[in-house]
Amino acid sequence: MATKKSDCTPMFLESIEQVRKNMPKDQEVDQVVSFYKVLGDKTRLRILYALKEQEMCAGDIAVLLDMTKSAVSHQLAVMRNMHQIKSRREGKNVFYSLDDEHIVDILEEALVHMAHHQLEYPDA
Repeated sequence: MATKKSDCTPMFLESIEQVRKNMPKDQEVDQVVSFYKVLGDKTRLRILYALKEQEMCAGDIAVLLDMTKSAVSHQLAVMRNMHQIKSRREGKNVFYSLDDEHIVDILEEALVHMAHHQLEYPDA
């Protein structure tokens, strides 16, 4: 039996039921939270913005971001597990790119959103 946590009395029960019916399942919400946690890291976000421009190998990303190849490889593995990037092998080299256009859309929308609010938060 579920315990009630809310101390409120519903005012518009029909609205609550309509919203509840359309809410994603807890497992889906957990997956989205995990996806955004990966995006919430500055290094991983910088890697994604680099890969938005073109595919790159881990060593070149390390040079670009002034990091060790090992540190970059670790971050790439995290992002690959979340299906944010993909890789392809060409001889000894492994090249990384964004998984699909949805990642590009998310990155671009984030910048548009922040530019829109830059007037409110000029130091952000």
